[in-house]
Amino acid sequence: MNRLPLVRHGRIDIDGVEVHYRESVPDDRADAPVLLLLHGFPSASHQFRRLIDALGADHRLIAPDYPGFGQTTAPDGFTYTFDRLADIAEGFVDRLDLQRFAMYLFDFGAPVGLRLAERRPERITGLVVQNGNAYTDGLSDAARDFIALAPEQTGAEGRIRDLLTREGTRFQYETGARPEFIAPESWTLDQHYLDLPGRKEAQVALAFDYKSNVERYDGWQAWLRRHTPPTLIVWGTGDPFFTEAGARAYLRDLPEAELHLFDAGHFALETHLNEIAPLIADFMERQR
Repeated sequence: MNRLPLVRHGRIDIDGVEVHYRESVPDDRADAPVLLLLHGFPSASHQFRRLIDALGADHRLIAPDYPGFGQTTAPDGFTYTFDRLADIAEGFVDRLDLQRFAMYLFDFGAPVGLRLAERRPERITGLVVQNGNAYTDGLSDAARDFIALAPEQTGAEGRIRDLLTREGTRFQYETGARPEFIAPESWTLDQHYLDLPGRKEAQVALAFDYKSNVERYDGWQAWLRRHTPPTLIVWGTGDPFFTEAGARAYLRDLPEAELHLFDAGHFALETHLNEIAPLIADFMERQR
């Protein structure tokens, strides 16, 4: 039987935001490699619970919930933009005194993590990119249409709110995947958090701000070329938002990156953990 790690759940106050996080406690704390797990929409740190069980006995895996997600609570008046999510992530790694760590960039985790990388490049030991887009190549037509929505457009907010329904959340998990291998509690739990007071308003604000990420793609690509972090790319090719071309685009700036494609959807860990976890374990061991 594989060793299962102890998993600590904690809370840290960052500028009035009570950040909930989960952290594996590896058997060897002295030199265990650190992987910061940055979740996507509309999920939270719980999306990594199986990965933490798989790798946490040998690696220190740390997964925070952003403001507006999961168990994290933000004060009234918090401004939901990707810059502010990155501010909270930066404060989080400072409070935990994470001096050297790799990052898992998934979905929203890519724009949050790449902002953090720009601010603290000396701390980044490597990147694991899983359906985390940083190239216009990787935007599907549906993603481009969604990102183009603006608050002043008639019906724009309604289109965003349609994605925040139970049907919209389930769609994100099952599209491009084999639904019989998707645990229904995954998208059901996400929907529970989306239905909490104020959460949908937070997601609407972030959806309208998503174009700020596309505007920074050139800068992030320049950062990748300049710093050339060791990078593992694992990508579900059935993703309705971020296409296979977005995975391959990283190789333009990181030609030494490892690329692995899977017949999976957006949430590739849900169906392909057994293939992806060993790749991450091997990658992390090489970052010691």
